Amino acid sequence: MKTIRKISVTSVLCLTLFTTLSMSCREESEMTVQEIQAENHQNAKTRFVEVKGNTFAYRILGNDNGIPLVLLPGLGGSMDDWDPAVTDGLAKKYKVIIFDNKGVASSKGTTPNTIQAMADDAIDFVEALHINKINIMGFSMGGFVAQRMVLTKPSLINKVILTGTGPKGAIGLANLPNIIAGAAGLKPEESFLQFGFTNSAESIAAGKAAFNRIQLRTTDRDIALNDATSLSQLTAVLEWAQPNSNALEEIKQIKNPVLIVHGENDLPVSVQNAKNMAQNLEHSELLIFPDSGHASFFQNHDAFVSKALEFLQ
Repeated sequence: MKTIRKISVTSVLCLTLFTTLSMSCREESEMTVQEIQAENHQNAKTRFVEVKGNTFAYRILGNDNGIPLVLLPGLGGSMDDWDPAVTDGLAKKYKVIIFDNKGVASSKGTTPNTIQAMADDAIDFVEALHINKINIMGFSMGGFVAQRMVLTKPSLINKVILTGTGPKGAIGLANLPNIIAGAAGLKPEESFLQFGFTNSAESIAAGKAAFNRIQLRTTDRDIALNDATSLSQLTAVLEWAQPNSNALEEIKQIKNPVLIVHGENDLPVSVQNAKNMAQNLEHSELLIFPDSGHASFFQNHDAFVSKALEFLQ
């Protein structure tokens, strides 16, 4: 049953589309269940797993109960670009796995330039951890990857959360190069705010607080994306942006429960994309946050985490 809700909240938000923070990686160590359960966004150890000849970096946060939740970041994002208010909030009830996909940040290999190949790599990563059922949450480009994951291997996926994303040919996405050009010369925080937030004083204040939260982890930070990876990701996103008359018909094949979360004033990905997906996904629920941009789920993190935990349960 589909429901559409708008929630007015004054929470704190974070997102970055192209601002990645420079980080260093620590060697993996053996961890007990108790150690994993004690880990949060700030202290979770970086671990590594071999995936078809490449080393993937990942971290495990929070509880060891239930079906794990795997997070798929947006364009330019790595493990340290998630807002701790969201990751730790989700990890209070579920095991949350954040990772760098193939060639991204601390993971090795060559980053593919198609969304489908990224989805295939994400599936391989999950299977390398010997997990046979997951929930997934994709943000922006990660939402494209999430759609392809569930269409490629539906038996692996339980529930899906899509944030700030859209189907193939997403409305407004083809304008991304112009949006990027308009941000040229901005400082990291300014770029962060422009891509993820609105111009209201409330949204800007939330974005600044989120930007600061993201930098709280001071040790074992992820490394920055290299130029080749950034170019491959942008190529994949722009290919996804090409008009596709069959896109909404294709996503009708997704029978999993889907929570769609979007900001009413999303700059790179119009909110109409979320409405279109909700109308074509049989088991979907749409949550729209007013006065919120591309990373509405960070700005409204308390309301989002509460809704996400309810949905996953």
